[in-house]
Amino acid sequence: MGTWEAVRRGRLLIALLVAAAAIPPASSAAATTLPKKAKASSPPELLSELPVHAGRLVPSSVVFPIYGDVYPHGLYYVVMNIGDPSKPYFLDVDTGSDLTWLQCDAPCVSCSKGPHPWYRPKKSKLVPSGDPLCAALHSGIAQGENSGQCDYEIQYEDRGSSLGVLLYDAFSLRLTNSTRASPILAVGCGYDQQSAVQDASAPTDGVLGLGTGKVSVLSQLSNQGVTKNVVGHCLSGKGGGYLFFGDDLVPSSRMTWAPMSRIGFRNYYSPGPAKLYWGTQSLGAKQIEVVLDTGSTFTYFESHPYQAFLSAVKSDLSKTPLIEEFDDSALPVCWKGQKPFKSVSDVKKYFKTLALDFVKGKRALLELSPENYLIITKHGNACLGILNGSEAGLRNLNVIGDISLQDHMVVYDNEKQHIGWVRAACNRLPNADDHGLEDGDLSQYASMGVLK
Repeated sequence: MGTWEAVRRGRLLIALLVAAAAIPPASSAAATTLPKKAKASSPPELLSELPVHAGRLVPSSVVFPIYGDVYPHGLYYVVMNIGDPSKPYFLDVDTGSDLTWLQCDAPCVSCSKGPHPWYRPKKSKLVPSGDPLCAALHSGIAQGENSGQCDYEIQYEDRGSSLGVLLYDAFSLRLTNSTRASPILAVGCGYDQQSAVQDASAPTDGVLGLGTGKVSVLSQLSNQGVTKNVVGHCLSGKGGGYLFFGDDLVPSSRMTWAPMSRIGFRNYYSPGPAKLYWGTQSLGAKQIEVVLDTGSTFTYFESHPYQAFLSAVKSDLSKTPLIEEFDDSALPVCWKGQKPFKSVSDVKKYFKTLALDFVKGKRALLELSPENYLIITKHGNACLGILNGSEAGLRNLNVIGDISLQDHMVVYDNEKQHIGWVRAACNRLPNADDHGLEDGDLSQYASMGVLK
């Protein structure tokens, strides 16, 4: 992906497809380094200083500072140290897909210039085609024992894609109990990337897949006993925030919870169907299926609820001094005032709260204030960060993206199979004293998730 001005409509990293068939090498050069007949390895043992009780590892948590913003950069990312010796990589935080991958010099057939040198693979670390993680990646369809390695192809809704091979490597972590761990996890070596924006430099080195599937980093850490199968994030509207694995930072009260709901065969995080309200006004009797996706910059509704929402907004604004602006290239629906706006605070009095009432939860209401759906562009216009998902090719899928998740702590608890959220100051760690942390100021933990 490129910068905001190159991407224009932001990124949409919700995964469409992981290929189930073996993928031939994209070139003879790629085949030279990672041959189809290469002997793949078994996963190495966990390297750690983790505490052990009754012969079992005691799960802890790990916290990563988040960098980036919705505008003007259009993405949130974390720093991960990977390899032996470990090297830092910027990874796009994506709860809408499972696979974690890095741009990889295998050698690379098609890669963008990124913030760090491309990941260098080792043939001895290939994941075997018969490995259970390979079968999970390909939805249980085996690739064939003779292929020697686990190939993959993943496509995203923004027309980006990554083709590569799965490897085992060390992820260097520092946990909240002050111990260190270097778990050996499967990661994608992406040697052929196609971007939605051609000839653009990449702001990250790859994608951190945090979906519910077995190949996700979260599931692998849980299976090795490093952390519990819980992930949470807090994206600050001012930029930055934090991501955590494990349940040490989950508040014991105040959270709103809804049971996880499965949408088809996809490993998406969904709190189930929801009713939409604009203020106290219902936007239609039809319930919409919703996915929470940090890989999406914006929020997308399918055509009917989107049009109902847009009509309600425009009806309200017809009674205000705001004038629709058609020449702002950042987003399709914008308004201007008598003078340029400096922040959402300048216009929020004209807008209502958009609420999603998740019908499977107990009073499970996600309330989106104007800050959770408006962008003030560099031109000083107020633009809707909720877009028509049908026009974006999402069909009947409704995606709650970064803009609407800002200033909420959101927790995906795969142990208890529910999703929770609460409004929070995302530039500070919550309840630091309750979790053995010295101070709640996030700046004190700039390296907690990265082993120096």
